[in-house]
Amino acid sequence: MFGEGIYSDVGAIIAGLVLLVWGADRFVHGAAASARNLGIAPLLIGLTIVAFATSAPEILVSIVAALRGEPTLAFGNAIGSNIVNIGLVLGITAMVRPIPLESATLRREMPALLAVTLLTVSLFLDSFLSRIDGIVMLTGLVIVMIWLARLGVRSAPDDPIKMDYEAEIPDNVSMKSAVIWLVIGLGVLLIGAQWLVTGSIGIAKELGVSEIVIGITIVALGTSLPELAVSLVSALKGEYGLAIGNIVGSNIFNLLAVIGIAATIQPAALAPSVLSLHIFVMVAFTLVLFAMTYDYDGKAQLSRIEGIALLIAYISYETYVIAQNI
Repeated sequence: MFGEGIYSDVGAIIAGLVLLVWGADRFVHGAAASARNLGIAPLLIGLTIVAFATSAPEILVSIVAALRGEPTLAFGNAIGSNIVNIGLVLGITAMVRPIPLESATLRREMPALLAVTLLTVSLFLDSFLSRIDGIVMLTGLVIVMIWLARLGVRSAPDDPIKMDYEAEIPDNVSMKSAVIWLVIGLGVLLIGAQWLVTGSIGIAKELGVSEIVIGITIVALGTSLPELAVSLVSALKGEYGLAIGNIVGSNIFNLLAVIGIAATIQPAALAPSVLSLHIFVMVAFTLVLFAMTYDYDGKAQLSRIEGIALLIAYISYETYVIAQNI
């Protein structure tokens, strides 16, 4: 039988997730509107500020978990979120509406995601993430941000993703209102992250499983809900570049920012299952996405059948992890 504590832990997780989802929406709104009011081009905002802000739930959870001495929860969250983003979010989105990949900017971003993924794997190989590893990843984050900014400046005026961001980034919000929403969103995110981490650690202790498993399953699914909402709504609006660009950008920042911050604050050893299973699955999903969206015949797209395949692979993986640990 479960103790009474598990019910309060579940309540903390649910409340934390609700706050994270709402807080992320307000934080992204405030950050994007503030940047636009400062005269920054919408594509530049989308590739850098929005991509970073969309990963705010993962980043805040990473900071809170590391400060509490549980960095493996953050590592699991980052790995799991990337798997959820590709398997669940893009799987469901492509099932609802096949996603053509017409943006040259996005096609240049995909190799960057592969490079960042391989960097992460190379730092994981010794089964320990040191403070130096964290600093390397945060340095990589700065380099990627600069590269994305340059990419945004050089993008063609008629790139579909440029028009998607132009339509979606608010342009009628006063600077005062944008800053207020930015601050409120950040505050709500911090409270939500605190509750989510508290509940997750409690659940892990009650069930006798590792924090990294909780991070890969419950926390990763919850913190990826904003990406699911953005991608689904964008696809239904026909803004396909935004639907998949949201995921590519978020996955890059999940690895560099979430893991980098956690390792810098609190270095930690990795569980054997991370190298033997979880990181392998994340790399596999990333490679499959790259293959599915590669322009072999001049008609690159994520089809409905490919979406179903991604979703089935995600459900199979999660089922296996839960069956092995609970």
